[in-house]
Amino acid sequence: MGIFSRTLDIFAANMTDMLDRAEDPAKMIRMIILEMEETLVETRASAARLIADQKEMRRHIMKLSSLETNWEEKAELALSKGREDLAKAALVERQKATDLAEQLAGEIATLEESLKSSEQDIAKLQTKLREARTRQNAIANRMETANNKLRVREAYAGERAQDAFSRFELLERRADLAEGRAEAASLAGEPKSLEEEIAELKSSEKVDAALAAMKAKSAVKEA
Repeated sequence: MGIFSRTLDIFAANMTDMLDRAEDPAKMIRMIILEMEETLVETRASAARLIADQKEMRRHIMKLSSLETNWEEKAELALSKGREDLAKAALVERQKATDLAEQLAGEIATLEESLKSSEQDIAKLQTKLREARTRQNAIANRMETANNKLRVREAYAGERAQDAFSRFELLERRADLAEGRAEAASLAGEPKSLEEEIAELKSSEKVDAALAAMKAKSAVKEA
């Protein structure tokens, strides 16, 4: 198991605990996702370099194979001409090419193992990334629901709502008093002013005088 794999396993095991202890779970999970995305990019870049190294080594092996063939042909030519010393020297060069090709083949095998490990790491990280994004959506939905509930709660039971209803009750009380005064005025009438009462007395005296004159006149006619 590579260092990255061990780190990923530890990170995944502790992710839930980190979220539980976080003051702002939404912010924490965004940071986690960002870190995982950056790690995924780095791991893919590393895998790309491994693939490029493999391709370069395979091209080199093909060149060495051609070189082996070439030195073998030269060795055969020298031997056919009786130059065993040259044939032996050519075979030495061919063996150098063979040894180098075998070394490169071993390095390719090592790179292949590293590439498989990277592929496994990428698959694990992608799985954890999907899980983190799912949890991010779930947390966002829960936070939105909680905030909506809080706003609704404050709308009908908060201090501002209570204060508004208190003002409504005060206005209703004032309206009740105004209506009460109006109804009382219609029942008993408004109290008369001093001028109104004096005017009524003067009017009453004139009526009494007219009545007395009318009685006197009637008495004269009867006599």
